[in-house]
Amino acid sequence: MSIIGVGIDVAEIERFAASLERTPALAERLFVAGELLLPSGERRGAASLAARFAAKEAAAKALGAPPGLRWTDAEVYVEEGGRPRLRVSGSVAARAEELGVRAWHVSLSHDAGVASAVVIAEG
Repeated sequence: MSIIGVGIDVAEIERFAASLERTPALAERLFVAGELLLPSGERRGAASLAARFAAKEAAAKALGAPPGLRWTDAEVYVEEGGRPRLRVSGSVAARAEELGVRAWHVSLSHDAGVASAVVIAEG
């Protein structure tokens, strides 16, 4: 296997939270239901959502940032062991298939008011 693309992105948590508060419908445009809610049914905090948004941006960069990608076509979820994963569909899956992506690697972090993500697309 080889690396097809690498993307990295950061999001200022306070600014991201303010955007979500100012535009309530924004969350539904950026995230699927599973990303918005914790397993308990509570809404995820701003730091977690900002990290997931950064991962979507990083995934787009790993794919060459083509126009037309939909935010909800890249879903960040956590597998049973706690590792973040990326599930793609629609526009993101189509671009990934074009490039020969067969696996995704995702790392999320948030500290000191900043959320970050690194995404590696592997073929």
